[in-house]
Amino acid sequence: MADCPIRIEVETAYLDHQSEPDEGRYAFAYSITIHNDGPVAAKLLSRHWIITDADGGVQEVRGEGVVGEQPLIRPGEHFHYSSGAILPTPVGSMRGAYTMIDASGHEFQAPIAAFTLARPGTLH
Repeated sequence: MADCPIRIEVETAYLDHQSEPDEGRYAFAYSITIHNDGPVAAKLLSRHWIITDADGGVQEVRGEGVVGEQPLIRPGEHFHYSSGAILPTPVGSMRGAYTMIDASGHEFQAPIAAFTLARPGTLH
């Protein structure tokens, strides 16, 4: 939806202390800030992630809310949370969408553009 009132910013980090490259385990953290740039409040109902590793393996994750919450984000406000993902490769990507509902009961998708998860020093 080109005129989606929800804007999503993502920051990522490689978690060296939680990773075990010899075991094919690469841990990443991501911090998300969800901004409501629209004129009405919107509640986050659910999430859908598509996580792709460097070998083309895909994991899909669906669930209610984020980090145990279904935040109501008022116009001009934002909601911030952090979570993580484990990949079998040192590089991967995530993309997805949040299902939101606005104050008038209209349900819509807030797309999350693809972002890269990469161990520092890894070509991607």
